[in-house]
Amino acid sequence: MPELPEVETVRRGLAPVMEGARFERVEARRGDLRWPLPKDFVTRLTGATVTGLGRRAKYLTADLSTGDVLIMHLGMSGSFRIEGEIPGCFHHDRSKLAAHDHIVFHMSNGAVVTFNDPRRFGSMKLVARADLDDEPQLKGLGPEPLGNEFDATLLAAACAGKKTSLKAALLDQRIVAGLGNIYVCEALYRAHLSPKRQASTIADRHGKPNERAVALVDAIKAVLHDAIKAGGSSLRDHRQADGSLGYFQHSFRVYDREGESCPDGKGTIKRIVQSGRSTFYCPNCQK
Repeated sequence: MPELPEVETVRRGLAPVMEGARFERVEARRGDLRWPLPKDFVTRLTGATVTGLGRRAKYLTADLSTGDVLIMHLGMSGSFRIEGEIPGCFHHDRSKLAAHDHIVFHMSNGAVVTFNDPRRFGSMKLVARADLDDEPQLKGLGPEPLGNEFDATLLAAACAGKKTSLKAALLDQRIVAGLGNIYVCEALYRAHLSPKRQASTIADRHGKPNERAVALVDAIKAVLHDAIKAGGSSLRDHRQADGSLGYFQHSFRVYDREGESCPDGKGTIKRIVQSGRSTFYCPNCQK
């Protein structure tokens, strides 16, 4: 499932053709994705202008001139395809399996933005801007890891007293939003912290951050910035909005590298299972 870097990459690809443009025509070729679409989905979108395209955790959010917000989630296999003659925008050819083209946005600037989702685990929902804070999909999410408020003090306070593993704590969307298995593994490696370490050990007895918390926050921000710059990681389904593949998977230091030599030491990358998820780490470097 796409994580924060992949979703942010898609947002940046869609923004030039969607922001400031109006939905001239909307095709909902089926009535549901993961969940049913709102019955008035097409009517509420048609004629509305996208005033801003944002991201919250792994969700895309399109603010509309009508006061609604379109919340979009890629699910496991969802992707957007951009077509049309848009000055200054260049797009790679990509698969056009029409059977999986479920939502098509015809924009006033000539762009045609198609949501393709073979597995249909993606979703789209319209909510009033005034109700956004109470939206179940977004309510309770922790801070954005690339936001200014996310720092060692905040992370340490959230982990203080927790007996769960550090890996599990970072995957908890209430502690930090948008992180998934890949980038948690990579960040813990860069911070030289074991995924099995108790989460509370990044804070002192007063809940204040120690050097581990500082190193971990720096590593999280660095790995996310690097991944976004690389267009995300294309392991199975992810493509950027222009159809090109992300290539951060070629920079993985531990993820999916079981049995390989640690790039920074004398150890060997090991795979373990935590809460049903594969964890990759170097026992020699990460303590």
